[in-house]
Amino acid sequence: MIKFEKVTKKYPTGKVALDETDLEIPGGVFTFIVGTSGAGKSTLLKLITRETMPTSGRILIDDEDIAKIPEKKIPVLRRRIGTIFQDFKLLLNRTVFENVAIPLEVLSKKDNEIEKEVSRVLEKVGILEKANSFPAQLSGGEVQRTAIARAIIAKPQVLLADEPTGDLDPKTAQSVIEVLDQINKEDKTTIIMATHNVAIVNHFKKRVITLQNGKIVSDVKEGKYESD
Repeated sequence: MIKFEKVTKKYPTGKVALDETDLEIPGGVFTFIVGTSGAGKSTLLKLITRETMPTSGRILIDDEDIAKIPEKKIPVLRRRIGTIFQDFKLLLNRTVFENVAIPLEVLSKKDNEIEKEVSRVLEKVGILEKANSFPAQLSGGEVQRTAIARAIIAKPQVLLADEPTGDLDPKTAQSVIEVLDQINKEDKTTIIMATHNVAIVNHFKKRVITLQNGKIVSDVKEGKYESD
């Protein structure tokens, strides 16, 4: 369970990204966060990983106030949360296999375990045959599937996706979200995806939370999104 209690985030510029936001996202739910540019979508995700801190209010994950987590334990929090970005953030000088293996190397996993887990996850996202390819040799969809594989390799409880289909054509975008949908259903991973892709949101019919000027203006189960 992720819970926001009267969360406000105000930046030094004076911009209020979130304004007294109350929100509950139960475990295992796929949720779209929608809204126009500047509505507060990315800020909401950054608050969950403690990349930024709220100006006021509380954010709880499984009833734990993440603002009270000691600095040295923040990496433990972030290992419970996988992240996917629009710009992928893959290392260009490493193969698909090597990129996906990074989180397990950080956890000091043994080579045979890394081999097994990376192969399993690459097969899950449909790019096992690309294991020895470099990012520059991949299509946009294959690059994003690699990013998804890296995000889920350590079996996070929560997966955050910030505009993951922004640079993809409609058909490829839908195939990528189908992978996330599969992960949600099979692994019971909580997925929170920030997007402005109306077609994707309306096709998959998940919970839709609409932000406008830092406030939640709509929260609909299996809803649709009408962009401005």
